[in-house]
Order: sequence, then structure tokens, then C-alpha cells
Amino acid sequence: MCGICGILSRDAGHPLPHLEQKAQVMLQALAHRGPHGDAHISRPGLAMATNRLAIRGVDRHQPPLLEYEAGVVVACNGEIDNHRELRRSFAEAGHDITATTDVAVLAPLYLEQGLSFLEHVQGVFALALWDGRHQRLILARDRAGERHLYYALIGQTVYFASELAALVKACQPDVQIDPAGLAHYLRSGYCPAPTSPLRHIHKVAPGEMVVIEPGSVRHQRYWHFPAEKATTAPSTQAFDPIFREAVRRQSDIDVDYGVLLSGGIDSALMTAVARSVRPEQKVSAYCIRFAEESFDEGQYAGQLARELGCNFVEVTVSAQDVPRTLRELIRANGEPLADPAWIPLSLVTKRAAQDVRLLLAGEGADELFGGYPTYLGARWASHYANLPPPVKALAQRAIESLPTSDKKVTLSFLLKRFIRGQELDGLARHLLWTASIPPIWQQRLGIAPPIDDTQHDATRLIDTIQHYDFGHSLPDALMAKADRGAMLHGVEIRAPFLDQSVIEFAATLPLEARVRGLTTKVFLKQYALNYLPKQVVTRRKRGLSVPLASWLRGPLRDWAQAHLSNGVLQEVGIDLRETQALFAEHQSRVSDHARAIWTLVVLSEWLQWLDSERVAVSVAQQEEMLAQQSL
Repeated sequence: MCGICGILSRDAGHPLPHLEQKAQVMLQALAHRGPHGDAHISRPGLAMATNRLAIRGVDRHQPPLLEYEAGVVVACNGEIDNHRELRRSFAEAGHDITATTDVAVLAPLYLEQGLSFLEHVQGVFALALWDGRHQRLILARDRAGERHLYYALIGQTVYFASELAALVKACQPDVQIDPAGLAHYLRSGYCPAPTSPLRHIHKVAPGEMVVIEPGSVRHQRYWHFPAEKATTAPSTQAFDPIFREAVRRQSDIDVDYGVLLSGGIDSALMTAVARSVRPEQKVSAYCIRFAEESFDEGQYAGQLARELGCNFVEVTVSAQDVPRTLRELIRANGEPLADPAWIPLSLVTKRAAQDVRLLLAGEGADELFGGYPTYLGARWASHYANLPPPVKALAQRAIESLPTSDKKVTLSFLLKRFIRGQELDGLARHLLWTASIPPIWQQRLGIAPPIDDTQHDATRLIDTIQHYDFGHSLPDALMAKADRGAMLHGVEIRAPFLDQSVIEFAATLPLEARVRGLTTKVFLKQYALNYLPKQVVTRRKRGLSVPLASWLRGPLRDWAQAHLSNGVLQEVGIDLRETQALFAEHQSRVSDHARAIWTLVVLSEWLQWLDSERVAVSVAQQEEMLAQQSL
């Protein structure tokens, strides 16, 4: 893991020293991502730089920025898991790769395979490749989007970086709010690729290459989510070597690693397999805890950690941690992300950084194996729709009358979500159920909701929404939370469930092996029984949630209200009277608006940071002007 950045300019007004200075500014903004060395390469019209978090070859200075003899330059953030196999293949063909870093296989592979080279690469990566022969810059992101890469096209200049904050610092003053990105953020709590909250700045999509050549910018998919389904579920014995190899491959590093452990099946299974694959490896299990009982899974996690022989490390998160941590995350990363779990994730990785540089996590299992309650809702929505109108009306009145609860993922919360949007098609209803701010409130706030193309085959609804989650919220919300929260403290998070082999296996599972009756993750739970006690496998899904609803009525009330009344929201078109109405409804328990309030609070914090960056640039420009006048 590391941070990468660079600038390619065909503008004669941007001489090489200017490009090198801009690249240095971006690299400084990414310093938290790589404490173990940096590297720079510059050519006419091009400056690239990287820093490094060492988890392989820790005794060698090998930042992930390499130049091949043919003039191909590669900067890579991530890990090439099959680099040993690729090395052997090149050696058998009579070509030895002398550099020991895993990134060293990329340039030879590109020279041999051309633009299809990433089809042969397994791993977790975001990379930039410069081919001076063709004046070609390639930007690419791994299949599941675990690593991130942003780029800006401004005139004849291309900027790219691992985090948005670095681009903001380099692209000023050409930074403006993008209304479409803002609408997506308010609806979903994140900006899905290729959008960002800023004009000119885009995200490389998962499984995509952006090929930038003189006069053209092309977007090419080098990988697509498999579409073929098996008619019957495979055996759990067929999956076992695949998942074990994924865990083995992703823990094949030269430093100690740990695991993120909750009371749920995904992290528990991953931890159990990791202990089985490498029984000699010392492993610490890091767990997030809350004083609020319904949100705390520490007791379950601690018991499992002891049974698996892990050192158990708990980090208790309170409301007092929120303001400072959110401010720190926004200012380091430069993008709003409205997942409240971003706060505890960052705090637990800050503690883990005292011991390890890499953590394994259970991310991806829900999207691949069918684990979310919304998938059950989608499965049962047609049955509800076919009820007689009087029965539906009675059910709706009864459900809406249920009291608002501050407990974690209550039945009343799920039922209230379920009965909404029944007039919509399946995918549109899924987007409503998962929205941070529902359309009616987005309109009241003064921002038109984004318009989505939700056409799909209604007979394959679960496939559609799983695929949507895999391609949108997983990479650009969940994995963004993991990457930015952990790398702020120099810790890499890897998800064995997102190994390419696991993805392609899970993609073939028939519906009944994913969601059946009132059971989610049917196949994965059957498999987990080989490694875990039955009570762990059958325990109700809870997920990592934060007691935000009660905190916003209590210790965070004044802090949140100050953010909701800040004029920066009004400057982007949000009606402050409606933010206060939203807040008042939450305080009086008319509705639980915790996610909507949090989404606006994060946006307010981000807009304040963006304004501070603009002021800093303006002051620097004035100082530069005065210095020139004094010469």
C-alpha cells in the first residue's frame, strides 16, 4: 500500500519545474499513506511520485515507482498477488525480472500483452502507467474497487492521486462543486464512480482502465462481473480450497498482521480460516466496542477470539470521539463520506497501527453471498404487493405507528423501510431503502434527487441489486471507508472475500443458495459451520452500526445543530430552514433522521474544509505576487 500521484501536461505554460512542484504538493498531502520512503520520476511534460507502506520486502528501499528499460513507468498502490506466478512465466520465456518488488511484473506484462495486460493480474491495486513511446497514460483500478484513484482533466493537463485532498491542493483554483455529485452524495452518502463532489475531478471505476493519449480519453473495462449462474449450488468442499487460498495469498506478507473482528459471521469466518491456514502466525483481533448495549458486540467477539487463540484488543468509541475524528478524516482525505462507521473504523485502526501494518476484514461477503436485510425485502416485496388493498392499508398504519427506537437495526426500523416505495420498480425501491436522505427530504432541502436508469429484468431482481451494491456502495462507500480510515494511520485493510477467485465463485451461486425464505447467505452459513460454532453462524445479523440517533439527541446535539445551520450549506443550495425542520423532527422522535442529519453534518464539515483550502491558496497567491513585485 502507498500513495501515488502525478501530472501529465501537454501545455507549454506548465514547465517541468512547475509539474514537479505540484507533484510534491500532492505527495505531501498523501504522507500518511506511506511512512517508509518515497520516490519521484520526471520527464518532459510528466512528473510522478509515490510513497510506501512496506508490508513485503520491508528490509529494502523499493517505493512502488519503477521505470522499465523500454521507458515504461509504473506507479502502483496495492499488491500484485500473483507476481510470483508471473515471474516464473517470464523466466520460462527467458526473461528474468531482477527487481524484487511485486510491482516489477507490471511493465513487462504491459509490453508483452498491451492494453490487455490487466486481465492477467490478480490483486488489489490502483495504478498509473506511462508509455513514453505512445505518449500514453493508463489509469486503472482493481476489479472490486478496493483501492481508489482520482483524476482531473483541466485543459491539456491530467492530474491523478490516491486521495481527493491531494488533487484539491494541486488543482486550485479550478475547484468547483459539481451539482450532480452533490445530489448523489446527499442521496447515498457517497459519490459513486465516475463522479466526485467536484467538477473536473473523476474516479476511476472498479475494473476500468482510463487510457489517455494525445487527443483522446478512452474508458475500457478489463473485467466484468460474471453473469452465468449454476443451476444447483456447489458443495462447500468445492469452496474451501478457494477461500483458504484467498486468505493465504492475502496474508502472504513480511510483517505481522491482525484481523478486524466483530460478533458477526463474516469476520469470524475469515479469522477462523486465517488461523487454520497459518496456525503458527501470531494474530491480534481488533474489536470496536460501544457503551450502548444493543450496539456492542465485544462480548461475542472476545469469546471467539479466545477460542481461536487470538490476542483480543478492544477499542471503545464514544460520542466525544466524533467531532475531532470526523474533522481529522475530512482534512486528510478530502472527500465527504456519510457512513457513521467511518469514525470507529478509523479509531480501531489507529490502535492497531501500534502493532501491525495490515488488517484482514470481512468486507464483501454480504454483497457476494446475499447478506443484507434489503435482499430479503426485495424477495418478499412482491408478496406484500399482492395483498388486498385494505390489508396493506391496515399493515401500513400499524407499522407507521410503531415508536421510534434508538436501538440497533430494530424490527420497527426495518418494517418502516420495507413498506415505503412499493409503487417503485425493484431497483428503485432498493435505492430508496438504502438512501441516506430519501427523495422527499432531498427535494425539501432544495436539491433535486439524481435520476437513475433502473431498468432491469424483474425475474432477476436479487441479482440486479447485489450487482448494483457490488459495483457502487461496496467500492465507493465501504472500501473507501476502510481505505481512508485505515491509511490515515498507515494501516492497510485487505478483504479476502474480494479475492478474484472468491468473487467469481460466488457469482455463480443460484438464488436459493443466497436468499431462501427468511434466511440470508445460505451457502456461506453452511460453509461456515465447518469452522465456527452454530450459535455464531445463526446469530442475527447486526453489522457495524453507531448509536448515532441517541448521540444526536444527546451529547452531539449542539455540535450537529451548529453544522446544520452553517452558511456553507446554503451556499450550495440547501435550505437551512429545512435542515432545522429535519433536526426538530428527530429531536421530538417523530422520525429517526439520524442518517440524513449525519449526511448533512459531514457535508458541512467538508465544505468548511474546502473553503479553508481556497483561502490558503488565495493567501499563497497574494504572497507570491508580493514577492515578485519586490524583486
